[in-house]
Amino acid sequence: MIWIRLFYEFFKAGLFAIGGGLATLPFLQEISQATGWFTQQDLMDLIAISESTPGPIGVNAATYAGYHACGVFGGVTSTLGLVAPSVIVILLVSKVLDRFKESSLVQHIFYGLRPASTGLIAAAGFSVVLATLLHVTELPVNPAGAFNWFGIVLAAALYWAIKKWNKHPVIYIAASAVIGIGAGYLHILG
Repeated sequence: MIWIRLFYEFFKAGLFAIGGGLATLPFLQEISQATGWFTQQDLMDLIAISESTPGPIGVNAATYAGYHACGVFGGVTSTLGLVAPSVIVILLVSKVLDRFKESSLVQHIFYGLRPASTGLIAAAGFSVVLATLLHVTELPVNPAGAFNWFGIVLAAALYWAIKKWNKHPVIYIAASAVIGIGAGYLHILG
């Protein structure tokens, strides 16, 4: 009954990841460690694919992870699990929103959720930086092989290019994808 567990795990992620798709990444790391459905490297690939495809990153990530764990039905199940809490909350809130929309308590609660959301997104970004630029996916860190020099040089080159040319982000994403795929093929051939 892997589908029930997929739905349950992604339901929890959808319920507690306040702040959008990037806020789901810490929960995806936890799912990866708890279930073994995908590795930390798979998670980095998932982030790259989800960031470069249209649609919300959380939904793309849930679909990718579910598909990776259990095929098409797994992808559908995990996606439904992720969005179900939002649908339930929206239905419940819409019934009582008019009564509470002027409440200062409700406004303060939503204002208080901003730092939590920011913290989850920052933690996810920090994890991505550690895994991609420093090869850190587990502790303790092996200092001998910790630096991903190719990633560091690519990040520096992209930063320079963005500052110099200020083009649309899609151009930099596409260029990074081509360079990364090319480097991957060279690594396989070499």
